[in-house]
Amino acid sequence: MPQSLPRPHIGVLAIQGDYEAHAIALTEAGATASLVKTPAELASIDALVLPGGESTTMLKFLERNGLFEALEAFASNHPAFGTCAGSILLAREVRNPSQRSLALLDITVERNAYGRQIDSAIITADTTLPGGPLEMVFIRAPRIIAAGPAVEILANRDGFPVLVRQGRLMAATFHPELSVDRRVHQLFVDLVRAHIA
Repeated sequence: MPQSLPRPHIGVLAIQGDYEAHAIALTEAGATASLVKTPAELASIDALVLPGGESTTMLKFLERNGLFEALEAFASNHPAFGTCAGSILLAREVRNPSQRSLALLDITVERNAYGRQIDSAIITADTTLPGGPLEMVFIRAPRIIAAGPAVEILANRDGFPVLVRQGRLMAATFHPELSVDRRVHQLFVDLVRAHIA
């Protein structure tokens, strides 16, 4: 990476999921990464990654600790990237069953759409990203069943979007942090750079 490029400071919500793997991926993609657990820690970052986990458990923690409103305010004005359960938190509408979300990204998400843990899969598929097919790790993944007109679809699985972007927001229904390929994190780091430039 050329030294002239700025290193945006990107936080990773450290409640559930492999947030350490996200931090490593972001660092390798040219960002400075830190773990975020409190509303106060949002003040020092340029962008935020909402990792995987169990979305209802994450939601309870966020609501109990005053983080939900802080995240809502932050992601309304800063870049945010949700993976797996994080994509559920960002979605405008959540089904199967319905639950509260930040409602910032114009997608409708169906929880646990691909079945239970045993139905998890690793696939390799084409995307709009340069560099050829991308490995995608799905673990009890949600499914994006609808996307608004402003949402750019970057990758699909079985005809459903699995990687999307809308302005400064991104979502993946898979776990890019579990692959050695850093193109998805690089895309987000570049998006953050463009936002803070």
